[in-house]
Amino acid sequence: MADTHQEGAGTGADFDLSQFYQIFFEEAGENLDQMEQMLLDLDLDAANDEELNGIFRCAHSIKGGAATFGFADVAELTHQMESLLDRLRRHELQVIAPMVDVLLESADASRSLLARHQAGGQGEAMSTQDLVRRISTLAAGGVPAAAPAPVAAPAPAAPAPLPAPQEAQVQQGQAAADGTRALEIHIGPLAQPALAEAIKDLFRDIPGLGSIDDLPDERPGMRRFAVRTASTDEDLLDLFAFHVAKEQVAIHAAGAPAAAPQAAAVAEPYGFFAGAPGVPVDEVAAAALAAPAPRPAAPRAGAEPKAASQASMESSTIRVAVNKVDQLINLVGELVITQAMLAQNSRGLDAGLHQQLLAGLADLDRNTRDLQESVMSIRMIPMSIVFNRFPRMLRDLAGKLGKKVDFVTHGEATELDKSLVEKITDPLTHLVRNSLDHGIELPDDRIAAGKAEHGTLSLSASHQGGSIVIEVRDDGKGLSREKILKKARERGLDVSDAMPDGEVWNLIFAPGFSTADVVTDVSGRGVGMDVVKRNITSLGGSVEIDSAEGYGMRVSVRLPLTLAIMDGMSVGVADEVYILPLSSVVESFQVNADDVNTVAQGSQLVKVRDEYMPVVSLERIFDVPRPNAGEGSSIMVVVEADGSRVAVLVDELLGQHQVVVKNLETNYRKVPNVSGATILGDGTVALILDTAALVRRARH
Repeated sequence: MADTHQEGAGTGADFDLSQFYQIFFEEAGENLDQMEQMLLDLDLDAANDEELNGIFRCAHSIKGGAATFGFADVAELTHQMESLLDRLRRHELQVIAPMVDVLLESADASRSLLARHQAGGQGEAMSTQDLVRRISTLAAGGVPAAAPAPVAAPAPAAPAPLPAPQEAQVQQGQAAADGTRALEIHIGPLAQPALAEAIKDLFRDIPGLGSIDDLPDERPGMRRFAVRTASTDEDLLDLFAFHVAKEQVAIHAAGAPAAAPQAAAVAEPYGFFAGAPGVPVDEVAAAALAAPAPRPAAPRAGAEPKAASQASMESSTIRVAVNKVDQLINLVGELVITQAMLAQNSRGLDAGLHQQLLAGLADLDRNTRDLQESVMSIRMIPMSIVFNRFPRMLRDLAGKLGKKVDFVTHGEATELDKSLVEKITDPLTHLVRNSLDHGIELPDDRIAAGKAEHGTLSLSASHQGGSIVIEVRDDGKGLSREKILKKARERGLDVSDAMPDGEVWNLIFAPGFSTADVVTDVSGRGVGMDVVKRNITSLGGSVEIDSAEGYGMRVSVRLPLTLAIMDGMSVGVADEVYILPLSSVVESFQVNADDVNTVAQGSQLVKVRDEYMPVVSLERIFDVPRPNAGEGSSIMVVVEADGSRVAVLVDELLGQHQVVVKNLETNYRKVPNVSGATILGDGTVALILDTAALVRRARH
């Protein structure tokens, strides 16, 4: 198939469509995602025209692009979907659950077929015969009983058919009173019927273009139509050029001698177009019309605002490869380091003698910060990208498990670094599946427990300081403290009945730990939870569980907003420099030795405004050598993480500045209480402290 669309049809010049492949695949994927979301949101009892038109447009756009590139299997399947959707939006059929099911399965099949084409046709193509048969059956089932035997894809309800050419009352070249002309159009030879069907769709989708009906034509690969339109022949040829070459089209007045298309018998079946592939057909065609046609009395509800919004969205965005964005961020990081070096080296300069130089360095500092914020915002994407994949998964799993669940999301607009979004998706998927499988009860069990028949599973995302907190909640049966302790004893773990609830819940993160009575193919609470925690921890995050037996469970995942550049406070301990994330810093103050109290096992507490706070000494943790043994730290910096505060004991505060985060584990090894490293203005390396780890250390 790849060899059939490398040359322009009848143009005599080479034209490589492969340059547009990636655009088509990306736009087809977006259309499939949009179609799936709209199908899941569809109200079966009161589906409105705008919803059905939106789903139809998605299928229509995919079909047009697939036919253009010669992906016949995708074009045929989406054509069948389009036929069913067309009957639904014309209210010839009532939407029922099996229709939504088969359309969702067809969208999955289309995605699989497109992935195969994108991979160069590798692997065995999946069969769509069963899907096509089911779609045809559903489409035919909507025909009234008194009607003749149904066909698989009935023709859409269109304006009154044109009279036969020999009976036409409009003479050749003469227009009727309403400005329309009766024409015959011959197209072919065509290798795929879907191309001719796509041309018929133009008349159905473009308001005021006119009407079109099939005429018999026994020539192989040829199609003949009776058309009534106000458009000129040139306008029609421009429209058809999206699907076929102009040489394959012959237009003449109804009743005039037929003129065969100029194309040879073995013409290239794929035409080319001026715009980018994958753009919805109705938008391309509307732009090609030179003169506006009269509007019909009843245009499709919601069609034009949607089209206008889509056109605006496409013109205001640009696709950029991820590696280019990563390269840009790395360069900005190097620029931040260079700016810090210049700022440090300029501190000793006389302000009077070097006023212009210092002013320029101040501007460079401000512009570098603005540039860094702008570049980082490119990498930030909304959590809705992650959340939107769960409704379909929950719908399928709930049907498989016989459960009823309402899915609720909050904070979809909260943004997170793209690299984190990609890595957090799998852990969240596991948590959501666990909540549905082992958290939400069966409807009868919920009613017996005095709960609503429908369970509720919610996903939320919010910013807290320099972190993002993602919560997975369910109102199911929660965790059983007794079952967890019993299982832990069976596995030989050291546990006691006096353990706090938080420590009991954390036992499910042990490798292979599960309290499930029956292991299902959906999930097993505890099975793989160690992997979930390990993946989250590797991102510099943490995970916490809160549960109440009989009422539900909450899993909180806390992650840093970005892994690239951050604002930090540099502190000095003897000759060493450490970086505290500025988002975690609450305050700093001078401390007297009398304010620090030593308690059991050498732990220290400091009283701050009638509140006792654990003291963390960086000198002890990192065994910092001190040249003068008599000196000691006298400044405390209060940092907050995981809802708790500790006082970090340091010698001096060096200042606040942006730091470029370098992965220490990749370049060296994992170091306790350290989340990364950075390069200072003088070229030395400073460790970035993990405030969450310092807080946990102080707790224990």
